Amino acid sequence: MEETIRKPVPNKINRKIVGHVLLTFLGYANIGLPLAVLPIFITKTLGFNAIIAGIVISIQYLTTFSMRGYGGKIVDKKGPKPATLTSMICFALSGVLLFIAIECKASPVLCLSVLVLTRLIAGCGEGMIGASPINWAMLEVGDQHTGTAISFNGIASYGGMAIGAPLGVLLQRYVGIEGVAGLIICISLIGFFLAKRKKALKSQTTEASQPFFKVLKKVLPYGICLALGGIGFGSISSFITLYYDYMHWTNGEFSLTVFGITFIFARLIFSNSIKMRGGIIVCIACFITEIIGLALISIPANVWFAVAGAAITGFGFSLVFPALGVEAVKLVSSSNKGSALAAYGLFIDISLGITGPLVGVVAEWAGMRWIFPFCMFVVFVGLALVLFLKQNLKRKMTSIQGPL
Repeated sequence: MEETIRKPVPNKINRKIVGHVLLTFLGYANIGLPLAVLPIFITKTLGFNAIIAGIVISIQYLTTFSMRGYGGKIVDKKGPKPATLTSMICFALSGVLLFIAIECKASPVLCLSVLVLTRLIAGCGEGMIGASPINWAMLEVGDQHTGTAISFNGIASYGGMAIGAPLGVLLQRYVGIEGVAGLIICISLIGFFLAKRKKALKSQTTEASQPFFKVLKKVLPYGICLALGGIGFGSISSFITLYYDYMHWTNGEFSLTVFGITFIFARLIFSNSIKMRGGIIVCIACFITEIIGLALISIPANVWFAVAGAAITGFGFSLVFPALGVEAVKLVSSSNKGSALAAYGLFIDISLGITGPLVGVVAEWAGMRWIFPFCMFVVFVGLALVLFLKQNLKRKMTSIQGPL
């Protein structure tokens, strides 16, 4: 009698992954909610310049950077559940501090100081959530679904930010920033109790884990390319509302929404392209598309150029993280997957962390119109490095296989 081999049902696998990355979505919705609100609040209400606004927005990535490695080690040793619960507590605390900051707006320096603390605590939450739900999903469905898990996690993270940012603007407009703080607290509590109810899992491998910085060194080439590509995303998320204000346009949050929609659309439609074409090839196509999008935003003739540019940039950036991430994770053993994803994720934190002050300096010294041409140039440098990485990998494969 022929033995029947049962294979995992793709829809069942996808549902399991979605159940975990929903926590990522909630975490990044918390990050997105104040993203489009705070730059204008800091410049218009508190009276500080664009450089200060950029620093405050980006300072959260200092703690995100420092917590990534710690979070990855917790995931590898104790499992993703403790890290996820800790992240939700941090987000809830950041919501409380945001509420306190707004109550102190009569004193701009005090308000700004509390906002800095708010962003730092939010950074701790992001650092702990970054590699946790995705590893939780991978532990349940297996390493063979790594690409799908990374893609879905990316949809959850950037989708959360894309939805959170315009939602924050609407809340600020009709309720006040206090409403943003209240929603952050509510979402964090929902995330905490959802994570609390999930089964705790951790890696059963007996392989020795490597030091975090050794893992970091392995994923470094892919991480640098990711960081350069992330400048385009960071500039749109942090400065598009200020750019609209400078151009005397309205509804800057609409570009954030369009960015998020095309980002998610590309992830869903082209989710198998990494398997079919390979991460490097997909990344090259993504960088070229992102450059075209940023070039369109740079044309100040009409608001619809900005909308179209944001849409194309979102489409282009959509697969950069999973395309390079799949290649990076291949370099480590299963006992170091959490650390590898955490180390790789550091580079998007670095990218978003430097985007605010760097683009703020460009805005102050060269003018607001030059921020997107500048970001386009940075992404072009990233494209050149990816092409170099492709050639380097080709040379290595040739040396391994030998002449035909």
